[in-house]
Amino acid sequence: MYPFELPPLPYPHDALAAVMSPSTVDFHYGKHHKGYVDKLNELVKGKPYAEMSLEQVVLESAHKESEKSVFNNAAQVWNHNFYWKCLNPKGNHKPVGDLESAMESSFGSFEDFRSQFKQAALDQFGSGYVWLCSDHFGKVQITKSANALNPLTMDLKPLLTIDIWEHAYYLDFQNRRGDFVEEVVDRLLNWDFAEENYGQI
Repeated sequence: MYPFELPPLPYPHDALAAVMSPSTVDFHYGKHHKGYVDKLNELVKGKPYAEMSLEQVVLESAHKESEKSVFNNAAQVWNHNFYWKCLNPKGNHKPVGDLESAMESSFGSFEDFRSQFKQAALDQFGSGYVWLCSDHFGKVQITKSANALNPLTMDLKPLLTIDIWEHAYYLDFQNRRGDFVEEVVDRLLNWDFAEENYGQI
């Protein structure tokens, strides 16, 4: 009936409770994420965007002032679809293989990455995301983006992200964004997913 759908969570809504309460997940996924999907379907109705993939909509509408609403909602749907896959309830706390080597080359050590990643999240003013990305040559880097922006619009390959909009953490951490990021990095980041993404470069 609609071109874009809300995908199911990759795990039960209470699976992240060690860091994220079920209330946070229900609010974030069931209200915010779903709201972007519903709004995007409304905006693309009867337009060529309705025949495109979600990624195509993001790229086609990026940086076009007249399509700002389409971009914001499409990018937020894409960002959230990606974000939930970046979290692993069981936690695998460090990358291995080629990604581990690339991260050591870029950051020196995993501990240095943790420190830089957390700092990037703290330095992002207002709402947005912090990302681990790769360029087309396999060099990894940390970047942050405001609001709905994402690495697709920067010609980078996203490997992992943490959503640092307030609705992602405020019910559980109030204004302690740094504590939220540290807990996610230490306990929830899905390095299997990151390695899979890195292997597609």
